[in-house]
Amino acid sequence: MIGVDGHAGSGKSTFTARLARALGGAPVLHLDDIASHERLFAWTDRLTDQVIEPLGRGESAYYTPYDWRARGFGAPCPLPPAPVVLVEGVGAGRRALRPHLARLLWMELPPTEAWRLGRLRDGPEQREFWDGWVAAERAHFAADPSRPHADLLVLRRQEGYEVLPGPGAAPPADPSRDGA
Repeated sequence: MIGVDGHAGSGKSTFTARLARALGGAPVLHLDDIASHERLFAWTDRLTDQVIEPLGRGESAYYTPYDWRARGFGAPCPLPPAPVVLVEGVGAGRRALRPHLARLLWMELPPTEAWRLGRLRDGPEQREFWDGWVAAERAHFAADPSRPHADLLVLRRQEGYEVLPGPGAAPPADPSRDGA
């Protein structure tokens, strides 16, 4: 599993869709389908039970996606096992998930800019939700930050993306220490 984390509105879904295509159609799990109004960040057990454990056994996972407008969970959706499964959303790099991730990518965009873009995307009908979301996201990342553990930082550019080593990346091997 590869986690793609960052602030709401930072472009995680768009980047992950492009990455999935580049990987030959890798399956994608959007954490917006796992979270809910009542459990914005208290969804780790649900993700573990419905997705991580079945995939870990080489089985298809079945998760019940949350409908943010209807405020309820839908019918189960399959998530097939694959060489690479992408998990994108705020909190994809949380402490409880990191042991299950092969890599963690962080969308490098300041929170205020990401939130501005997210509000534009979601429109005025979601204004009240966003007011509560910003406080919840701040609290989440204060208690369980993902960025310091990111293997790669993804920066959106006018034409595509730039990918840089993240703060959690292993330092490059020192060739001067060959067997010394």
